[in-house]
Amino acid sequence: MASHRKLRAAAVVCAAVVVTGPAPLAARAATAPPGAVAPAPASTPSPDPFAGLTPDEIGERAVTATRSATSLRMTGKLVSEGQPLGIDFAVDDKDECTGLIKIEDGAAELRRLDHITYLKGDEAFWRASMTSQGMSEPQITVTIELIKGRWLKIAPGQAGSQDLGGVCDLKSLLADLDKDKEQRRGLTRGPDGKVGKTPVATLVKKKADGETTTVSVSERGKPYILKMVKTGGDEPGAIVLSDYDKPVDVKVPPADETVDLSKLDSGQPA
Repeated sequence: MASHRKLRAAAVVCAAVVVTGPAPLAARAATAPPGAVAPAPASTPSPDPFAGLTPDEIGERAVTATRSATSLRMTGKLVSEGQPLGIDFAVDDKDECTGLIKIEDGAAELRRLDHITYLKGDEAFWRASMTSQGMSEPQITVTIELIKGRWLKIAPGQAGSQDLGGVCDLKSLLADLDKDKEQRRGLTRGPDGKVGKTPVATLVKKKADGETTTVSVSERGKPYILKMVKTGGDEPGAIVLSDYDKPVDVKVPPADETVDLSKLDSGQPA
């Protein structure tokens, strides 16, 4: 889950930008009323699509398939640098995205389209971000008044554009999956399960320090990674990946609800 560092960086950089399984079914009656149609026989379990493969080989296939995706949605809760972080993003391979970041008690929406980033945070989000940057209380108060309830528009080349845009760079996010191949060595296969209604193979990686990473790989269609869970260690968390290869609909905020960063930098009225 190395890509979560980009998400945490996006949340932290916000201040710098301004300044600079289904539930079980109830049991059926043991006997059917007279004349009832007999229930259909239970379906035969699907054959294991990964039969004959080692856990490491399944992991390789999962990473290859996931990196080929043209779009996906990421949702989850993480701990990064000791701070909780919530995410819900839809991202595509055209560097477009729309989603939500949560830090502490605050939240911010982020959209990126045509290389322009739009960011709208609530007061708690901005306050937490600016405090982490060491801004004084008077600075924070003035800045929040300028951007309260509005979208901050950040063009290419402006402060923070590259960092925030990195959250919407699908290729870069997925490249992190393949960054350290050693992390995929020594996997074991746990019991099969489900993510939502999709059957999955479960791969487990345990480290000597007690950190355990569990990866759920789809057994239906392409072997996409559908869930990653890390327990123990300094940065536990869970991410669910869904909506593979579905269009990402990003809407540009209304002009009268945006603040142009270049005007803020130059001191012009927003």
